[in-house]
Amino acid sequence: MGRKVNPKAIRMGINRTWDSVWYASKKDYPKNLELDLLIKEKVTKTMKDAGLDSIKINKSLNKIEVIAYVARPGVAIGRGGEGIDALQKELRRLSKSDVELKVREVKKSDLSARIVARSIADGIERRQPSKLLVQSAKEKVMQSGAKGLRIWVAGRINNASQARTVKASAGSVPAQTLKADVDYANEIATTADAGLMGIKVWIYRGDKTDIDREE
Repeated sequence: MGRKVNPKAIRMGINRTWDSVWYASKKDYPKNLELDLLIKEKVTKTMKDAGLDSIKINKSLNKIEVIAYVARPGVAIGRGGEGIDALQKELRRLSKSDVELKVREVKKSDLSARIVARSIADGIERRQPSKLLVQSAKEKVMQSGAKGLRIWVAGRINNASQARTVKASAGSVPAQTLKADVDYANEIATTADAGLMGIKVWIYRGDKTDIDREE
């Protein structure tokens, strides 16, 4: 069960909520979903170097609020706010509606599965040894206060002829305990010699039975 279900999806309504919050009729639903995916793709591509953790989208009748959680907000905002202003204009053009873009800082970036997975993927793309990247990430995550960690790197490790999976773990990661606050992410590293490599990260941050809501 733990491996067949997304660790985030199974905990919806217990200690997690949806990243996109809006309502649409049956005929408008596909259009709204497509717009969500376009917005997330554009923000992800633009804020790649800022250490992007997650993107929240809240839609009202005539306004769209997009909140990007990043590890380095200064990089996302840009000099004098140029970066965020340009991206906000692009999102308004894309959605043809009023878009308000906000940037929030992730307080503990080493406890974010997506940031950890992306840092490993970036290191692999720079030809750094995957084993050292995984070991370094494991030490940082556990030092930041995580209760458990699991990292899988799959592909042609060290340019080998046959694909394999490198696994690292520390502590415990409860797969079926619904109150467990387990953050999960998967990223893809694109290499010139070994093709694509997949990175999966699970981080167990303790038990939580409530949902964090924005004020």
